[in-house]
Amino acid sequence: MATRRIAPPWDYLHEASMPSLESFELSRLNHAANLRREIVALLDQWIEETAQALLARWVREDRKLAQHPDPPPDTLPRGELPFSDPQTIAVRPRQPARRMRASRRATSAL
Repeated sequence: MATRRIAPPWDYLHEASMPSLESFELSRLNHAANLRREIVALLDQWIEETAQALLARWVREDRKLAQHPDPPPDTLPRGELPFSDPQTIAVRPRQPARRMRASRRATSAL
């Protein structure tokens, strides 16, 4: 993108009358407003184009997923379960529940 160096017309600005300076100011503000409108229109167009491109990507990826469906994550084939072979199941006997002893502070406060 080419950058343009702006050089204000210093000679004109120093020698111009008050009405000429007001006219110059208004013309520059009008030009700035027109540029702003163009920029806003370009931004709107850019956003719209980008949104459509992202939508196309989403549809494309969705089609890929539909062609190669993965199995649901909560179900696994039986052969892959670690406990599917009944001979390899190891069960620990339950330990009796431990009784908690009260601390000395708790018993002395009662």
